[in-house]
Amino acid sequence: MSRSMPAKLLRLALLTSAALPGAALAQEATEVAEVTVTAQKRTQDLLDVGGSVSVVAAEQVAGRRVEQVRDLAALTPNLDVKEQAPGAMPVITVRGVGLDDFSSTNNPSAGIYIDEVYLASLAQMSFDFFDVERVELLKGPQGTLYGRNSTAGALNILTARPSLAGFSARAAASYGNYEAADIEGMVNVPLGETVALRLAAKGIRQGEGYWFNRVIGEDIGRRKLALGRAQLRWTPSEDLDVIFKIEGQRARSEMGQGEFFGYAPTPGAPCPGDPACANLFGYSDPDGDPFTGDWSGEHFYDIDQVGATLRIERKIGEATLTSVTGYANFARSFYIDTDASPLRLTDFIQTDKVHQLSQELRLSGETGRANWLVGGFYSRDGVRVYTPAFFENLFNTRLLSTADQETTSAAAFAHAEWTLSDRLSLVTGLRYTWEKKSNLGEVHDLVALCPASFLTMAPCGTSPIRIAFVDDTIRDRNWSWKLGLNYKPTPLTLLYVSASQGVKSGGFFSGFATSSAQLQAYEPERLIAYEAGWKTRVLEAGLSLSASAFYYDYKDVQTFIRDTSGALPIQRLGNVGKAELYGLDAEAVWRPAALEGLTLQAGVGLLHAELGAFTTADGPVAAGNRLPNAPKVTFNLQARYERAVSEGWRVALQGAGHYSDDAFKDAINDPLVRQESYWSWDGRVSLIGEESGLELALWGKNLSDERHLTQGLDLPALGYGNRNYNAPRTYGVSIAKRW
Repeated sequence: MSRSMPAKLLRLALLTSAALPGAALAQEATEVAEVTVTAQKRTQDLLDVGGSVSVVAAEQVAGRRVEQVRDLAALTPNLDVKEQAPGAMPVITVRGVGLDDFSSTNNPSAGIYIDEVYLASLAQMSFDFFDVERVELLKGPQGTLYGRNSTAGALNILTARPSLAGFSARAAASYGNYEAADIEGMVNVPLGETVALRLAAKGIRQGEGYWFNRVIGEDIGRRKLALGRAQLRWTPSEDLDVIFKIEGQRARSEMGQGEFFGYAPTPGAPCPGDPACANLFGYSDPDGDPFTGDWSGEHFYDIDQVGATLRIERKIGEATLTSVTGYANFARSFYIDTDASPLRLTDFIQTDKVHQLSQELRLSGETGRANWLVGGFYSRDGVRVYTPAFFENLFNTRLLSTADQETTSAAAFAHAEWTLSDRLSLVTGLRYTWEKKSNLGEVHDLVALCPASFLTMAPCGTSPIRIAFVDDTIRDRNWSWKLGLNYKPTPLTLLYVSASQGVKSGGFFSGFATSSAQLQAYEPERLIAYEAGWKTRVLEAGLSLSASAFYYDYKDVQTFIRDTSGALPIQRLGNVGKAELYGLDAEAVWRPAALEGLTLQAGVGLLHAELGAFTTADGPVAAGNRLPNAPKVTFNLQARYERAVSEGWRVALQGAGHYSDDAFKDAINDPLVRQESYWSWDGRVSLIGEESGLELALWGKNLSDERHLTQGLDLPALGYGNRNYNAPRTYGVSIAKRW
């Protein structure tokens, strides 16, 4: 731990008291209301949770068009979501802690849970929201309450459950530019006094892509998805609640491609990074438009997934036994042109198959002065990756990369909140994790083209040559813990301090490598978080406020490094000895009584995130580099105003903005793949029928058509790089009806 940590934490605490803090994003209402969460595996008011939790309610998911995980960054400070490929594969970073990787064999640093079921692979992160009750983002290490350990936090996505209260239904449709249309429906039907059925589905079709490929003379990036969910709930008594859910998605879409940049100069053009710079074969793309290029190959992006969850909650005396069983079968395939040129230099098709089964069992209750929970978790998942690559124009050959990984994880955990007095409580948590990962990974030169492969110099007709190989098993046993104090000087104010440790296990890189060293396992990472926070509601002023200051002691950081130990340079996951992070989160919701119908929300995140010294294959890197995807300042705000325009009808005006400071995309802090600071603006106007349940809306996202970098790849030894950008301006109309 840094000796300066207490002083830094004290300075941040003083900043907290001076800044305009705020509560987590609350439901859109006309008064300051209690916000219900299950962040601690029990139903609580957000004001009673001693930690930083942001909540996005169902109304905001619909009103802000939160369609995928990437959209959450605009609603929460100190949250960054990048996409490893244009329009796909989101990676979450919370307070500078995140997984800077694209390997399907890896699991995220911020655990993602859908109805309490953990998603094991990065490949599963691309999904669309529909019929959601709320989204909860817990910041900081999670392990003493959640199934899988995590260092960054946990994203809890809770779908709407079947209700016995009566029949209800909703239908919605929208149409916008790029020939984008979606339709969504839900119906909830009680089947007697103890059984209810809820069906929900969503269809998405985008007939025009954001990108235009000059090679084929067509746009690419079209989307075609179908998603569905069925939930059956049985509550035969007050002591038993059973929910069985089955859901699936099918996507036959297209993947966007990155913007090319080269290294070989043309006359008068400085390199690298200038649009006129070419690759080793003389290709350049000087038009400056990141959505227009000369991409080779196909652009398909296909997903097939089915999952099932069985949740059983049984009261046993004064305690509650909860069982959550989850199963998922996931497959995807996509084509990507990493060299972003009309030649097939380093194109590849990736096919992933993920199978996972998990079981969580926990017993909770309240005994004397303690509200307690004990539990166990077991999961087994398999990830198989099959990736043929096309290096015809670079090395006159094709490669094949495969990986077969099996992971078994088991844990026991306990958590308790002890009432020391009417105002003071002690929080304790402990977790023991055992994990085993076995991986068989290979890369072969297929020697498929004549006269020879210029990578291995083998003549055509030669049997495939294995150029990289790993067959290894790693095991990890670790402890996680939490210790905290919650103090409530008044019923509507909470002060808290906490210290917690999270551990993310090691793993294997899966991708193209030309030496076995590039496939070797990386080590676990460990993070100790210190946090102090404040939450309050000022009812007479219509204010809901919160703020937290944090300091992270981060060891063996898993992050992207550039590895040139093989014949080809690659970017892969490795370890950096340490990092130091500290910062501030502050959020506010204000509903002024003087102007009924107005809701103002704001949030700010301040972050200092520096890596220690480390060494790459290119040589030593001095301490002081910034962590990837860790902007120093983030800011979000929203204003919403509603008023009656006639009997039974209201109009709502809504505007929102999101600011992110500049950020690097790798640990090297490569300026060629650096995100510049940016503002993004959204807007919505809607007409709401209070009695009819009808809503008509006109909406727009990224209204200023801001373009910022979301990810990049820089391979100077091969003479090229690419940069990915956010979606352009979109707008449209929507209609919704409730029954």
